[in-house]
Amino acid sequence: MDIEIVAVGGYEEVGRNMTAVRVGDDVVVFDMGLDVAPVVREGIDVEHAGRRELIDAGAIPDDSVVADLDGEVCAIVFSHGHLDHVGAAGVLAERYDAPLIASPFTMEILKGELDPGYDGDLVTMAAGEVTPLGDDLDLEFVHVTHSTVGAVNPVLHTPRGAIVYGLDKRLDHDPVLEAPIDMVRFAELGEAGVLAYVEDCTNAGRSGRTPGEAVARARVRDVLGSVADAPGVIVASTFASHVARVSSVVEAAREIGREAILLGRSMATYARTAAHFDYPGFGDVEAHGTRVGIERALRRVRTEGRDSFLLLATGHQGEPNAVLPRLARGDGALALGAGDVVVFGARVIPDPVNRRQRATLDRRLARRGVEVHEDVHVSGHLSAAGHRRMRRTLEPRTLIPAHQSVGGIERYVALAEADGYERGEDVHVARNGTIIQLSS
Repeated sequence: MDIEIVAVGGYEEVGRNMTAVRVGDDVVVFDMGLDVAPVVREGIDVEHAGRRELIDAGAIPDDSVVADLDGEVCAIVFSHGHLDHVGAAGVLAERYDAPLIASPFTMEILKGELDPGYDGDLVTMAAGEVTPLGDDLDLEFVHVTHSTVGAVNPVLHTPRGAIVYGLDKRLDHDPVLEAPIDMVRFAELGEAGVLAYVEDCTNAGRSGRTPGEAVARARVRDVLGSVADAPGVIVASTFASHVARVSSVVEAAREIGREAILLGRSMATYARTAAHFDYPGFGDVEAHGTRVGIERALRRVRTEGRDSFLLLATGHQGEPNAVLPRLARGDGALALGAGDVVVFGARVIPDPVNRRQRATLDRRLARRGVEVHEDVHVSGHLSAAGHRRMRRTLEPRTLIPAHQSVGGIERYVALAEADGYERGEDVHVARNGTIIQLSS
């Protein structure tokens, strides 16, 4: 049986993740991701832009290679709810007559990316479940820990062995809100035989292991406790999708006697979804996603006393229209100044646009005399020790590195070569559009 793995997007970059696997006459697509940087840089209206415009701008994968495969797409599978994995679904999914399959939390996020009139099949599947996709294919979800909840590594079981789609995860054994990563199941897969492993290469050049989310929660409590008596407002900013981190900030705000208010469209969206699934910290927290609601909340802070509130705001990458940069500009009902504190609960994504925007934000905060605490964060991706453990657990016959720039992939290849893998033999370095034939 012929098996091909197609690097559609995310194989020479961070973002636009999309992979297709052809097994005989069946094609399974994994993820449909968006790269936000070109959207911001070129001012593209994603909701109204066409597929070709978005492809040409580098915002979504060029999926034309999928149409050239000798088979039909039978399923579109999503690993988790980050935009670089689900953000292009609203543009691309309707091109295929295939069900969309995701974990319950990811599906709720995915629905927000789809056109309201989308009438395709939406299938939820929990970690640990297996579903048939055809006579010779089964799909399994293995629970992993990442910087959002509901993340899984999909596993495609074929007559020639399992194909593990390994984007994105870290080895977290104390993840705060969820169960630990399911290394027992990964070990079972390795013993049964893994044909291929598509691996997220982020942090491959970073030695040691990635700390767990409990470390980040302790750092959040430590930093917020140290500024509890600040005379002004505290503003924390992190990825809205990082439900565990947001929950930690909300809980720490209560511990220091401040009311937490979530501000920003994405903050409100993820807070609503987290509350729906009963994650702690979201059931009774105030969240506003519209400009009118945000301004009303800021007027309340100004009236009732800045030192009574902690604002959890969008904009940690310096996005000009997000809440934190507007507060730094004084563009609205509240302006940051001396006595206020800003805590960044995420690192800058290494993209020139992000770096430039964040530098502008940092300068504004400094000029206004705001106290800033940076990098209260741990990564959601494996470091070198984690990559090594996953390879030795799964013992895949073929490695396909992804989710990084060319330089980042090279660092992963070096790690794999140290474990005895050989480039071109059992490690395949692909660029977008590459088709990898898995020999018998």
